[in-house]
Amino acid sequence: MDLPLKYGLNPHQHPARVTLPSASPLRVLNGTPGYVNVIDAMGAWQLARELKRATGLAGAASFKHASPAGAAIAANLEETYLASQFLARKELSPVASAYMRARGGDRMCSFGDAAAVSEVVDRSLANVLRREVSDLIIAPGYDPDALEILSAKKGGNYLVLEIDPDFEPPDIEQRTLFGLKLEQPRNDAAITRETFSNIVTGNRDIPDAALDTLVVATIALKYTQSNSVCVACDGQVIGMGAGQQSRIHCTRLACDKADKWFLQQHPRTLDLPFREGLKRTEKTNLVDQYLLWDQLSSTEEARMLGDLEERPDPIPPEERRRYLSRFNGVCLSSDAYIPFRDNIDRASRSNVKYVAQTGGSTADESVTEAADEYGMAMAHTGLRLFLH
Repeated sequence: MDLPLKYGLNPHQHPARVTLPSASPLRVLNGTPGYVNVIDAMGAWQLARELKRATGLAGAASFKHASPAGAAIAANLEETYLASQFLARKELSPVASAYMRARGGDRMCSFGDAAAVSEVVDRSLANVLRREVSDLIIAPGYDPDALEILSAKKGGNYLVLEIDPDFEPPDIEQRTLFGLKLEQPRNDAAITRETFSNIVTGNRDIPDAALDTLVVATIALKYTQSNSVCVACDGQVIGMGAGQQSRIHCTRLACDKADKWFLQQHPRTLDLPFREGLKRTEKTNLVDQYLLWDQLSSTEEARMLGDLEERPDPIPPEERRRYLSRFNGVCLSSDAYIPFRDNIDRASRSNVKYVAQTGGSTADESVTEAADEYGMAMAHTGLRLFLH
């Protein structure tokens, strides 16, 4: 069975289609999918489903360009977090809170995302999605009133996909590159707390909450374009460094995003005097500029200040460091071994306390010594999770 697509990766790659199994697990309930939509939806769905299977809690993913911008399991949303996301306090269902945490992991990269959740979409989540810039959602089902809300989004063109939660693909997966067919067993490695049992540092204390966060971070890496490093806290991805050729660049990117995620909740950031009438997306961009103020050109600075009622004071470097040191439970996971201690040095500046990596590098000893210097607990998983 073939499902026609709007076009391929680019508009000039037309016609395009996806071939579904005879008993298709996928149904299009609203809208018309494109090639990229299908790629993101399949990655996001697998991630959300695996989070639920590993933790027993509702899982969610926010995907963009074949990698997660964010992923999370359900939890209560704190007032400071809500304020940093420009959200009012509302009673949210577990599946809605999971998605809000996933999307909030990197709200700039989640703009126009592919959303996936492990649960039936209810009215609570549909109302959340109604006001967000999102391209699609994939889920195992929809309450009737939720489907009605989502079907009206984007002038009736919002893509709503339903997938059979019990569907399992064949053990062997295939792809064609430049006329060559590649085959391999599907990556069905299960990630649980036991994945992190081989602790190689002097500090061997990884509490249950940190173990669960390492589970979330490592499952997210399984569905992220390699090389990749993930920083997470409290069961939520807060910094994804994806698709870099160098491990240290992955780590810098992930840690920089994590720092920004925490600093969005700094009192100075929360008190930014936005000009009246700005949209949430405009405020989001202003916060990003504010936190990078020392890197802006004079033109960019003038544009930023033009959207504020008065000139704010930047957060001094020493105050940033003190603020970041307040947060406990910050975890870092790597999809392959950490080859040099510079990754650990950078992670320490983001207050990372728990590290998971494959292990097996010739530099394992020096990397472990670095983790010991900072009092980190580090586990070798023996599991590489490349995705290309």
